[in-house]
Amino acid sequence: MTPAINELDAAGVVYTVHEYDHDGSLHDFGAEAADKLGLDPDQVFKTLLVTADGSQAVAIVPVSGKLALKAVGRALGAKRVEMCDPAVAERITGYVRGGISPFGQKKRLPTVIDEMATVFDTIYVSGGKRGLDLGVAPNDLVAVLDATVADIAAG
Repeated sequence: MTPAINELDAAGVVYTVHEYDHDGSLHDFGAEAADKLGLDPDQVFKTLLVTADGSQAVAIVPVSGKLALKAVGRALGAKRVEMCDPAVAERITGYVRGGISPFGQKKRLPTVIDEMATVFDTIYVSGGKRGLDLGVAPNDLVAVLDATVADIAAG
């Protein structure tokens, strides 16, 4: 069990667990998950931390694209947005890079999920460790995280 699974269980959310053997030589964790699980990269989402006007926030985008920082800023009402330092992201979420789940973080942060999630019945996000993804309904993700849905992906 991970904190992510514990949070989903506590919220009564239906989810599926998908495990795979993580290759330690790979660093594109989301693409690896999509490949090893045989999933559409548009349907697998990566959890990224940003610093928006000095405070951390979570951005969730498909692994097939990149994060548009200006769009995240608009969604959060922030003027300056940059990627969060990985060491800071690990410390404030309680997860290691490549295993950061949007669920079960140490502290609830403002969260924005790309609108692409809403075209699927199920999306896949990290389950809280490398080699573990969880399939959840986008509406459940939004409800549990009190997330904002916006167009935040580029390319």
